[in-house]
Amino acid sequence: MNRPLIVINCKVYHEGTGGRADRIARSAQDVADESGVAMAIAPAFTDLHRISHHFNLPVFAQHLDGISPGAHTGYITAEAIRSAGAQGTLLNHSERRITLADLEAAIRAAKEHHLETIVCTNNDATSAAAAALGPGYVAVEPPELIGGKISVSEADPEIIRRSVAAVQRISAGVKVLAGAGIHSGNCVKIALDLGTDGVLLASSVVKAEDPAAVLRDLVSHL
Repeated sequence: MNRPLIVINCKVYHEGTGGRADRIARSAQDVADESGVAMAIAPAFTDLHRISHHFNLPVFAQHLDGISPGAHTGYITAEAIRSAGAQGTLLNHSERRITLADLEAAIRAAKEHHLETIVCTNNDATSAAAAALGPGYVAVEPPELIGGKISVSEADPEIIRRSVAAVQRISAGVKVLAGAGIHSGNCVKIALDLGTDGVLLASSVVKAEDPAAVLRDLVSHL
């Protein structure tokens, strides 16, 4: 995927499930077409198939388990994610933390099924540890800023700078996203100026009355 990349995590917000997720996906596709900025969406599992097949956007699952198909009730496999049409997955979001061993297994399973991976971390040390596992992206998100009105770009730009440096020391091939509280074009510009390849966000778009207007603002300084 091209730089910069804006990834919209729908979580399981009421505003981001079912037909409401389609509205967000349509807004993202329209703004991506207008601006040339790459956008991706991470809908709920139940919306993966429909959005993957109805919109021209990279679609990410919000999680996967690094297991083989079998007797694992309630788990989600890389094979199932790929069959639903997803092109990648988020891993280790602060709302869905997993152990290091499980993270390694999930990345390995994703690679076996040609799925892109975005591993969420909370600081530069964990960003470096995640980079060592070879994901496509590391997304640094201080948990205390997630869902807030002050972005990581504004509140703690140094954590972005340090995370970019830490990841590059481990692997120049792993890209970095910034997340937590991202809500404006200025937030995105700061993150890119600090060396990231894009942003991961959720509520500022998903809960917006006009998602397309927010997305247009997000790309306004690019």
